Amino acid sequence: MYRPDYGELGSAELTAARAELVRFSARLLDDGLAVGSAGNLSVRVGEVVAITPSGVAYHRMRPEDICLVAADGTELDAPRTPSSETPMHLGIYAGTGATAIVHTHSPEVIALSASRDELPAIHYAITGLGGPVRVARYVRFGSGGLAAAAVEAMAGRSAAILQNHGAITHGRGLGQAYDRALLLEWLARTYRLALSYGPEPRILSEAELAEVIAETRRRRYGES
Repeated sequence: MYRPDYGELGSAELTAARAELVRFSARLLDDGLAVGSAGNLSVRVGEVVAITPSGVAYHRMRPEDICLVAADGTELDAPRTPSSETPMHLGIYAGTGATAIVHTHSPEVIALSASRDELPAIHYAITGLGGPVRVARYVRFGSGGLAAAAVEAMAGRSAAILQNHGAITHGRGLGQAYDRALLLEWLARTYRLALSYGPEPRILSEAELAEVIAETRRRRYGES
């Protein structure tokens, strides 16, 4: 069968990406961002996306289990079934300059998604995600509709919350995307704690967030 030229699928870069995906997948469990085999991660290398397989428990996952797919979803090297959320990953890659994506089923974020349309600016660290994080409408997992909803909610952001489902973040690398998933869960927990004190908590204004962004750029945070 004819297959477009995607370069060497056994390249050192893709081999490293597969190993990195296994390493960060194990962290999902340790950091409480997922249970069992829930959630998924991917890395884009050129025109190839390396993504975790469907239904494989993270503690048993090996680099050789990681699947390689093309931008259109064509399986290039898939020893197992690629993640059911592959369409969502591919949709985000198509609309951003991201090279890594982390999808979690973290409890604080899921709880928030069932009662709020947005995670507001409870702390200035939310500027690291692009601002208040939108909650995408509920659509069944693994569907094209969910992919479209996630892409829409993520416009201008590096994170989105999926209603009654979880969260998704992207970054320039897997480390950054993963750190953003941790930050998102921390912000959701912080917001819940603030709500527990009674009245609606104080939320940072757009002007205050803009000031934070300007100062962050002046200090060149995140450039190293």
